Amino acid sequence: MPRVKKANSHESSKATPNFRPDPAARSLAGGRAMSIGVLTQFIDSPYYGEALRGIEDVVQQASYSPLFVSGHWNESEEKDRIYMLLERKVDGIIVLTGKLTDETLVDVAASIPVVVTGRHLLAPKLFSIDFDNVEGACLAVRHLYALGHQRVAFISGPLDHSDAVQRVAGFRSELQRKNMPVDEALIVTSDFQESGGFRAMNQLLETHQSFTAVIAANDQMAYGARLALYRAGIRVPEDVSIVGFDDLPHSAFTLPPLTTVRQSIYEVGSSAARALFELIDGRTPAPIQIPAELVVREACHPGRRCAGLLGV
Repeated sequence: MPRVKKANSHESSKATPNFRPDPAARSLAGGRAMSIGVLTQFIDSPYYGEALRGIEDVVQQASYSPLFVSGHWNESEEKDRIYMLLERKVDGIIVLTGKLTDETLVDVAASIPVVVTGRHLLAPKLFSIDFDNVEGACLAVRHLYALGHQRVAFISGPLDHSDAVQRVAGFRSELQRKNMPVDEALIVTSDFQESGGFRAMNQLLETHQSFTAVIAANDQMAYGARLALYRAGIRVPEDVSIVGFDDLPHSAFTLPPLTTVRQSIYEVGSSAARALFELIDGRTPAPIQIPAELVVREACHPGRRCAGLLGV
């Protein structure tokens, strides 16, 4: 368990929140406020939106009210939002990934039940849910290898995100297991946004390196990469196959429909909410593993050409 650094009494409560809500302010409903806080990163994100939908469905069934706040992948902002939720006297908090340190999360959980996603963390009144990002990336590589692809590009998310680090690690390790070349020129780091995928694909094309397939570390970047290929006159999947990650709802309706690694974001959200209610009731939730699954659609084609030389 991480060591917990206690806040100095002379420090600003916003700089280092005092995670000690006042029990006297609870409602008369069994000492509960009948509300939970949810720290997401971007309210308008299609990825987090699916998780919020899963949380909301479970919370409403329990006659609780959710309070959603965004941290924008900024640790200071996330701390402020947590402090705000505690001031609202919520009964528990769900943290969807983010940059809060393990120590901060343990400190929060000392006062109020907390469920966090995207972590492996164990502490009293703290429950974590993670996804096997490494295996998900391996599934994507195995699929392309089975189709005959040898030179595969990878568009990574920002490397200060643990899931991005795990996905690129899985990509590298599976290439090595399949004796496929690991070409650093074919690995580009981006930002998990559609525009980032667009820029990353243009960067790959400008290198004039050959590749027949690309794996994007999330579906949103895959959408942008697809647009860049289209504008370069490169066909998907005839010239370049694309695999995404997450299986967002829109991925089944892109042209062509996107092959992707599914991690049920809705299930992550609903599982987090159910686990939080168990913590609130003083119980210990059973371990949860969200499995990776490859969803095969029309965006992949057997490898037969070396694309990327803009003469495609």
